[in-house]
Amino acid sequence: MLAASRSAGSGRSGVLTIGFNSSLSAGNLRATLIEARRKNPNLAVEGLEADRNTLFASLDSDAVDIAILMGDVDRHQYRHATFWSERVFAAMPADHLLAALEIVHWTDLRDQRFVLGTADPGPDFRDMLLGRLWKSGADPSIALYPVSREAILSLIGDTKLLSIVGEGATGAHYPNLVYRPAHGEQGPALISYSGYWREDNGNPALKRFLDFVRRRYALSFGLNGVVKGFGEQTEAR
Repeated sequence: MLAASRSAGSGRSGVLTIGFNSSLSAGNLRATLIEARRKNPNLAVEGLEADRNTLFASLDSDAVDIAILMGDVDRHQYRHATFWSERVFAAMPADHLLAALEIVHWTDLRDQRFVLGTADPGPDFRDMLLGRLWKSGADPSIALYPVSREAILSLIGDTKLLSIVGEGATGAHYPNLVYRPAHGEQGPALISYSGYWREDNGNPALKRFLDFVRRRYALSFGLNGVVKGFGEQTEAR
């Protein structure tokens, strides 16, 4: 009982609930969650996939400990840190003319028709497309439908339509569908991932997870209290 109590108090066991609004089929979020679980096999890492408004409400109600969101949202009532960035990809039919390219530039996408979901992160990608394509003088054709990202990707292989996804979605394979990284004038198009949590959250597993993320990605955001890192000892901060 004493050992279990110490383990829970240090964040090595117990429950950590992580909210997210992006795919987990590939990318840094998936790798981070897998490694965090591997280093702490007695810790139950639970997830909640939802739109950002639902996740912020879940933070307020203690239903989640931390929300890791694609994009950057101005919410001053929460602690916040940018965790990492990932590439943006165009999803298209395998027989599309652009599929012959290893990368696609925004200028290649000027005359294409896009379909996205109304749920996160569809609106973020719509805004990205509008901004990037309008700069090149294009009038983008973008349709948003109230269906999941997976439903859209499973269907566009048999159309002439394109979609935009983050790198985390590229681990999922669908019939006649390929992904091509999108590039701008300065190189790969990137989108950031940020973490949001409450200052008064007393779950030791949250502090250990934050310290793990900070070390894994060489970040500099501060933590309060004594924190023991996932798999290693750290000093009080």
